[in-house]
Amino acid sequence: MRAKRLTFGDKVLKFHKTIALPRTYSRRIKIIYPHGNAGVLRHTKKFLNKFFQDKKKRTFVFGINPGRFGSGVTGIPFTDPVALQDFCGIPNILEKRRELSSQFIYQFIELWGGAYVFYKQFFLTAVSPIGFIRDGTNYNYYDDPKLFSALRPFIISSMKTQLAFGARRDVAIVLGTGKNQKLFNKLNQQYGFFQKVYAVEHPRFIMQYQREHVLKYLEKYQRVFAKALS
Repeated sequence: MRAKRLTFGDKVLKFHKTIALPRTYSRRIKIIYPHGNAGVLRHTKKFLNKFFQDKKKRTFVFGINPGRFGSGVTGIPFTDPVALQDFCGIPNILEKRRELSSQFIYQFIELWGGAYVFYKQFFLTAVSPIGFIRDGTNYNYYDDPKLFSALRPFIISSMKTQLAFGARRDVAIVLGTGKNQKLFNKLNQQYGFFQKVYAVEHPRFIMQYQREHVLKYLEKYQRVFAKALS
C-alpha cells in the first residue's frame, strides 16, 4: 500500500513536534519552545489544517524568532491569540493580549484579501524557529555573536528542513532590514537557499518607532510581496 504523501501543513506540524532543541552557551538565556505545550500544538494543527492542507508551494517570509506574546503563545508566527481568533477563525481560551508585530501583519493580511488568500501564497516563519528570553525579556538570535555561533548549525539544519515543506526557491522575503537581513543574506550566499531575497522593515520596528507612517509601510509591503509573486 502506497504511503500517504504529506501535505505542506503535515510537514510543518511534524517539524515542530520533532525539533531537536539546541543548547545556548549561557544559563541566563532561556529557550521559547511553544510547541512543547500540547495546547499550542492543538492550535497549530487547527491552523495548518485550515490553511495548509495541500501540496502547493509558497513564498517564504522570514521573521527573526518567536517572542513571548505572539507566536511564543500561539505557536503560529506573527499571530497573537486575538489574531488567531478574529482573523484566522480559530477560537481559543488564551489570554487575549495583542502583540505589536501581529497587529501590523494582520492589517497587511486583511489588505491582501484575508488569511485564506494570503496563506495560499505565503508561509510566515522565522530564521530561528525557537525564541529566547534573557533576564525576563525577549532576546534575538543575533543579539549576541556567541549565541548566533552556538545556534548556527541548528539554524542551517532547520532552514533546510523548512524548505522541504514546499518553498519556492526563486525568491524569499525577510522581515527586518538590519541584522536579520544581513545575517540571512550571509547564510543564503553560502548555502544558496534562494535565488533572490527581498527585505522590508520588521513589523515591530514599524509599530514601535514609525507608527504614524503605518500606511506607508503597508503600501511598501504590498509592493514587495506582489513583486515576489511576480
